[in-house]
Amino acid sequence: MKVLALASYPVEAAATRYRLMQFVSPLKERDISLVVRPFLDSRTFANIYRRSALPQNIPAIFLSLLSRIRDFLVAGRFDALLVQREAMLFGPPVFEWLSLKLGRIPLILDLDDATYIRYISPTFGRMGSWLKFFGKTDELISWANVVTCGNRTIAEYVERKNKKAEIIPTVVDTDVFRPKAAESSDVPVIGWVGTHSTYPYLQKIFPVLQRLAVTYDFHLKIVGAGVGKIDLPHIAIENLRWNLEREAEDFQSFDIGLYPLDDALHNNWAAGKSGFKAIQYMAVGIPYVVTPIGACAEIGNINETHFVANDLDEWENSLSKLLNDARLREQMGVAGRKYALSNFTVPQQADKLARVLRDAVLSER
Repeated sequence: MKVLALASYPVEAAATRYRLMQFVSPLKERDISLVVRPFLDSRTFANIYRRSALPQNIPAIFLSLLSRIRDFLVAGRFDALLVQREAMLFGPPVFEWLSLKLGRIPLILDLDDATYIRYISPTFGRMGSWLKFFGKTDELISWANVVTCGNRTIAEYVERKNKKAEIIPTVVDTDVFRPKAAESSDVPVIGWVGTHSTYPYLQKIFPVLQRLAVTYDFHLKIVGAGVGKIDLPHIAIENLRWNLEREAEDFQSFDIGLYPLDDALHNNWAAGKSGFKAIQYMAVGIPYVVTPIGACAEIGNINETHFVANDLDEWENSLSKLLNDARLREQMGVAGRKYALSNFTVPQQADKLARVLRDAVLSER
């Protein structure tokens, strides 16, 4: 069985890396050939959110369009089409429609985020939102044989559209994301990994971190914020660019993980988040504090693998407990690792995905 997988972004994007690329080998072991075709190449992806890079991006995107046309021409050779969010990051779902109508193969749509929610692009403003063509997600849902969803919130949205939904959480390879060797350190590291679009969530709890710094000695490590200098008085900050080769190592370097969210910032977008960062924290065996929104309210065991915080006072209280007690951090990290191994491994999710793909193909015969 052969499946063509289309994604907007290359392997540097977590959605492509963890919802498609990491399943190529496991699916091959299950007699399914998954061929992944990203729309953007790595270089264009690195510059896509820089307005100053627009002159270079336009010809690169044109070449991507030509590549996507080639993908459409060979789609009929496959048994199914798996689309991760969308085949292109802008415009209507032209290629998906053509593949369905002319290729006559079933469509499996994969949604790990609430892409059906409209928002204003932080980089390109309303022009970017217009090019995004937000209505395409609902169209793709209506065309899909089945929708694989990163969490229950997205699955419920799909089911309200009278379409079949299967929950497949985003997971990591727990042989790669594993606890670091024990090290003795008197200064704990509080860490966060994200993107320029989620950095505002972290900024919301900066006042808490500044208050804690009066009492506790800690380092703050921020990865992927996409900003130059971050200066918080009395806090030693390491501000790093995100790097694919260093990803697991960055998570392993933390003693406490941060996972703040805020529905108000992006019009309920956070409710559709799949809780992936929580899974990464647990896989490497560290405790974390999270805003209990959407899937993040369901993943892990509260007060055993992590703490939840609904307001700044709760953030301060939870982080104080973890900063004050190294033994507690160790116990919660061990519990989190155990939870990840029981619920969020690649083989478990590969079995689900293989079943979904086979069922979609069989339903069209």
